[in-house]
Amino acid sequence: MGAEKVIIADTVRPLWQNILAAVCFTLCGYVFWLYFSRSPEVSDLETHRDYMEMGVFFLILAIGLCYKRGIQIKPQSKEFKATFEIGPLVLGQWKKIPDPEYVSVFQQAVQQGNNIFKVNLWYDRNKHWELYTNTDYRESFLIGFDLSEQLAIDLLDATTPNDYKWIDKDEWRKKLNETS
Repeated sequence: MGAEKVIIADTVRPLWQNILAAVCFTLCGYVFWLYFSRSPEVSDLETHRDYMEMGVFFLILAIGLCYKRGIQIKPQSKEFKATFEIGPLVLGQWKKIPDPEYVSVFQQAVQQGNNIFKVNLWYDRNKHWELYTNTDYRESFLIGFDLSEQLAIDLLDATTPNDYKWIDKDEWRKKLNETS
């Protein structure tokens, strides 16, 4: 049987960003500690605003450096959750996938002649969720293939403009078994 839950992480942050985020969270905590440990008789509105602005600045900077987006899918119950993750905190809400039809992998041109590959889950005839984006064709395709296998739906290779191909998944399974 398939996996209980499929997790697709959209971003993996480099170590230096995580370290810088930890420093910013620490500075944010220190600024708020200074703000709340001040004597109550100090009522300088300008000073209060400065502390709050600085604390919020460090908090936003820290979150921007360490957040990750992701997708979680429960193939058995056909549920989907787009996640926003900050460390162990995972935010998102489960939604039912109405009539999943197929997964597509397609190519999109970006700046300076580079391309990115996107994996979409199509449902309800012409609606889709963008699940994954990467610059590596093979990794994007493998994620699309795995997702289509977990949901027992078709896979469309739309990486060549105007030359879309339905993938013979039996043939791909054989190829994957040969390379393993």
